[in-house]
Amino acid sequence: MEVRKNLIKLCEKISDGHYKITPDCAEYRVFEKWITDNQIEVLMAIKGVMKINFLRNIARRAKMSLAQTRDLLHELTEIGLLVQVTIPKTSFEIYLQPLYTPGVFEFLLLNEKFCRAHPEIAYAFEQHATDSQTEHAMNTPMGAGIMRVIPVESAIPAEAKQIDNEKVSTYIEKNEGHLCALPCQCRRVRKLMNEGAGDLDEGFCLFMGHPADMFIRLGRGKSLTKQEAYDLIKHVEDVGCVHQITTLENGQTFAICNCQPESCLALGVTQYYNTPKTSQSNYVAEIDKEKCVACGQCTDKCGNNAIKMGQKLCTKEPVEYPMAELPDDLEWGPERWNPQHRSNRKYVFDSGTAPCKTACPAHIAVQGYIKLAAQGKYLEALELIKKENPFPAICGRICNRRCENECTRGKIDAAVAIDEVKKFIADRELDKKSRFVPKKLHDFSDKKIAVIGAGPAGMACAYYLACDNYQVTVFDKNAQPGGMLRYGIPAFRLERAVLDAEIEVLKELGVEFRCGVEVGKDITIQQLREEGYLAFYLGIGAQKASPLGIKGEDLKGVFGGIDFLRAVNAGEKPALGKKVVVVGGGNVAMDVARAAVRLGVDVTVAYRRKESDMPADPAEVAEAKEEGVKFLFEHKPVEIKGAKGKVTALICEAGEIKCDAVIAAIGQQIEWGKLDIGELKTDEKGRAVADGFTYQTAQSDIFVGGDALTGPKFAIDAIAAGKQGAISLHRFVQEGQSLTIGRDLLAYTALDKDNVDFDHISYDSTPRQVPDRIDVAEFKDARKTFSEEQLKKETARCLGCGASVVDPNKCIGCGICTTRCKFDAIHLKKRTNQESIAYVKRAEALPEYIAERQKKIEIRKMRES
Repeated sequence: MEVRKNLIKLCEKISDGHYKITPDCAEYRVFEKWITDNQIEVLMAIKGVMKINFLRNIARRAKMSLAQTRDLLHELTEIGLLVQVTIPKTSFEIYLQPLYTPGVFEFLLLNEKFCRAHPEIAYAFEQHATDSQTEHAMNTPMGAGIMRVIPVESAIPAEAKQIDNEKVSTYIEKNEGHLCALPCQCRRVRKLMNEGAGDLDEGFCLFMGHPADMFIRLGRGKSLTKQEAYDLIKHVEDVGCVHQITTLENGQTFAICNCQPESCLALGVTQYYNTPKTSQSNYVAEIDKEKCVACGQCTDKCGNNAIKMGQKLCTKEPVEYPMAELPDDLEWGPERWNPQHRSNRKYVFDSGTAPCKTACPAHIAVQGYIKLAAQGKYLEALELIKKENPFPAICGRICNRRCENECTRGKIDAAVAIDEVKKFIADRELDKKSRFVPKKLHDFSDKKIAVIGAGPAGMACAYYLACDNYQVTVFDKNAQPGGMLRYGIPAFRLERAVLDAEIEVLKELGVEFRCGVEVGKDITIQQLREEGYLAFYLGIGAQKASPLGIKGEDLKGVFGGIDFLRAVNAGEKPALGKKVVVVGGGNVAMDVARAAVRLGVDVTVAYRRKESDMPADPAEVAEAKEEGVKFLFEHKPVEIKGAKGKVTALICEAGEIKCDAVIAAIGQQIEWGKLDIGELKTDEKGRAVADGFTYQTAQSDIFVGGDALTGPKFAIDAIAAGKQGAISLHRFVQEGQSLTIGRDLLAYTALDKDNVDFDHISYDSTPRQVPDRIDVAEFKDARKTFSEEQLKKETARCLGCGASVVDPNKCIGCGICTTRCKFDAIHLKKRTNQESIAYVKRAEALPEYIAERQKKIEIRKMRES
């Protein structure tokens, strides 16, 4: 395409000397394909940038009639190239030519229809945001960036010398009657580029003044009262957005943008070039290490990845947290930049953090909820748990406690009884009046998602989708929801009232359960697509018992472990005779054996390896022994003998075991039935093949998790997969969202317990508390919940390993961290009193700053040499 010289001149005018204009630059390309010569002519007739121009003067300079000029100006305003102001009670029209940013690019993006017709606009904005700062970002003093962070007002310390211009309320009060909500332009750019990070352009930006009036008039903005504006600010803070204002004129802004660091182009400059001053407020976050519990609630919302989880125990060798280098006195080339900042965020220091949070598949803030429980804040503790696990009452009874296996306290005496603490907290779920039902921060109720399988993975997925108000329907072929939780775990380990109480929370959130419906048989996935379902999560579990693969399995009296448990949980009493052999050494084998004992039969567990090799929870093995279950180790089955079609003995390599029934609990298989899974592939073990991070299968609208993906594992693994599946489904059904960009990589590292100096740690010497047991009916749970006194004693045993650390060099002082902390552990502190540098003063201020920086660089070079 031929270079348009008049367009080059227009671009130079709008750039106001800030950018070198070439036919390849974003500033030229944004207009190249659609702007007309007449439009260029009238724009060139507008005098200056951000200066008042009257219609008549523009017409005179453009040598056009008033009518033609007005039509062109209205057309350009509609497109998004101008600010138009109509003076009240007169017919005078004023026009202002905005800069590229903040200005032209943002206003263009607010015209979504036009941007869809011209997709190059979004790409040009992204290119401009990055390329235009290649020479400027490291030479920008605080307050002279394109946008500037303004802190959460409630986080500003009362004792600090406050500047009105750094308060959100100042701008709302000043612009009452001229406020509107608009979609975020940065999020829209990401969406149109198919690079969204899952946070959508939902009307989070608060425009004010003449631009607000203009966008209301154009039908693009929703007019807000002052109170509605405050409500919007509170809402975006709850979501975790960073406030930013324009810096063209000190004390004035045309918008309070509410930004997410993975999407915002202005914060993107800060992160791309590692130049915090381009965004920084006058504040910095500080953490009280003694109060902090490294719960991670602040880290994932930090505007510049300045907070990471670390540790606070006394160590033999010091653990250091290096601060980021800054461009103040260093040459700052590409080797110091971070182009992959949207996908390489780290939330844990390499030296590690609390082992309990690290070991948990769902990475629950264990140390956090233990401290809240110690303070008697049980509902808040429950809320914290349910950010990662919607079924704490269930897991408090059946979890395999990997957190306890890694607990640092275990190096002293015994691990903290984490699961018992969780159970105490979560028992509030059993009472409708005290349970925690999360507040919905988004409304995606126009989108339908189907979950197939009402086990722990499927229900966890449904829970987190419902938290965002999706229309979620869970299909299950069984009569009641719960999957293996209901049909595979005996009631003496998980009473049905507990399961039903936590399922009831999902129903309160709006999840619909359609039980007794087998997808693939009663209705197909394709039919569900035709009903408007946009995506599917398969959490069908592994509900078919694996055969022993030996002679005699067809005899009467041979059962699969899962089949046996399903029958018992349905209230049936399978015909076992007097003596039963359970084959296997896992938790299912223990459940089978203990259930069989309760049916009044003699039970022996035959395991092919040594006792130390058994994968079953040692506590489950101990309870089985207490209940009378006998164990034979190094007994590998080779045949089942029978007479008259019935079992008489199990033949093992080590000898013969007389019995009337054999129950095979050696594993489970996935049964796909007639599911129309399209392009979804399975491996040689029948497991679904899917991306290990996003859980998307080759059939793009089908995601999978839990045992159907991994093979038989634990409930907490399935729950963790359910949450990640929900994140992927949200991104999949929303236009333009990437399944991976800006997503938590879940890269956790545990601290080195061998480096902990236990001789210099003070701790409560109370022994681990053990819950009481009660005499109950055979299929009731005999384990009592901790008393409050036991809870207090047990929570006092926690060493409090983890603490988060702020890098003050990276912190941009947004204060969002303070809104996330439940422990009063993080606060803002004022470190500077730098006002924003008005646009008209930058021609003088920037050269002075650049010269001063260059001197510092030379001094550092001399010092180092």
